[in-house]
Amino acid sequence: MGRTRFCPSCGTATEPRVAEGRERDYCPKCARWLYDNAKPCAGALVIQDGRVLLAKRTIEPFYGCWDLPGGFLEAEEHPEAGAVREVLEETGLRVRLTGLLGIYMDVYQPNPDPTRWHHSLNFYYLAEPVGGELAPNGESSEARYFAPDALPAWEAIAYENGRQALRDWLAGKRLALPAGADFRIT
Repeated sequence: MGRTRFCPSCGTATEPRVAEGRERDYCPKCARWLYDNAKPCAGALVIQDGRVLLAKRTIEPFYGCWDLPGGFLEAEEHPEAGAVREVLEETGLRVRLTGLLGIYMDVYQPNPDPTRWHHSLNFYYLAEPVGGELAPNGESSEARYFAPDALPAWEAIAYENGRQALRDWLAGKRLALPAGADFRIT
């Protein structure tokens, strides 16, 4: 998976070493372990009239594939806020989150070099549009709603985490949440 070739603190070349039963990168100068942590992402299944919104990608990876609106979180951003922001950026729609569908692990593969791949931790929310106009940005060539029985082929949908979120939506699954849980961004 992703390698940290040089220590971000001192610039020394790292060494692969085994710690906690896994091979990890280690900086011999700083005596510091460098962990390959999952990068947090958030997105939403925007539902209107029983149909789900997908956007066609104009960037790699998965150029030309359909995708759920979503992306990487900013350092201080809560997943709920990130999902709302990503939907607005990618589709032009303002949404209200209505629930947490699930949390999914995946591998982000931005190029053929596996040392540049990394894990992603993906929060998917259910949402409904509350404003804005459907207008894809530079990352998408088009955005449209699909009925459950008219979704694109699985191979034409970007990312395994997105395909799994769609499977869970089709199966009516969602995470069990504590009584009284709401989805207000604070």
